[in-house]
Amino acid sequence: MPSGADRRVFFLAGAVVLALDAVTKYVAEAQLAGGRTIEVIGDWVRFHLVFNRGAAFGLHLGPYSRWIFLVIAVVAVVLLDRFSRSTPAGDRFRQLALGLVAGGAIGNLIDRIRTSQGVTDFIDVGINALRWPTFNVADIAVSCGAIALALSLWREDVRRASAASLTS
Repeated sequence: MPSGADRRVFFLAGAVVLALDAVTKYVAEAQLAGGRTIEVIGDWVRFHLVFNRGAAFGLHLGPYSRWIFLVIAVVAVVLLDRFSRSTPAGDRFRQLALGLVAGGAIGNLIDRIRTSQGVTDFIDVGINALRWPTFNVADIAVSCGAIALALSLWREDVRRASAASLTS
């Protein structure tokens, strides 16, 4: 069972992501309304406001997408909290990873609750017509947290395998 200090990493990471996500979405909605685009690094990185009613990469499940993805997000956050509670004591890296994913999931969940327009996305990366799907700070946190979580679980598997080889 994790210590209180370990769980604080989870909550702090989630809170920081949630705050950054909310502030950047607020600024994006205020500054990019009306189709305005701000080039940050030429055409490669720019800010352009879009609303995503679907999930990652615009995945859409018909007229009930908002509610389906809302329920999925709530279930995900509950599972992430449970995973955080069951993380081995001292594994702050895993707590950080889980907090990043949970904070990002909650950030996008808030968008789904507050408006039927969808999730506020505004970071647009690409070259000319070859563009990555537009994303936001919450999406970055979920992606980075998922990679960190995979690394944490992989490291645990390596430790277990090495301990098992020493005992055999």
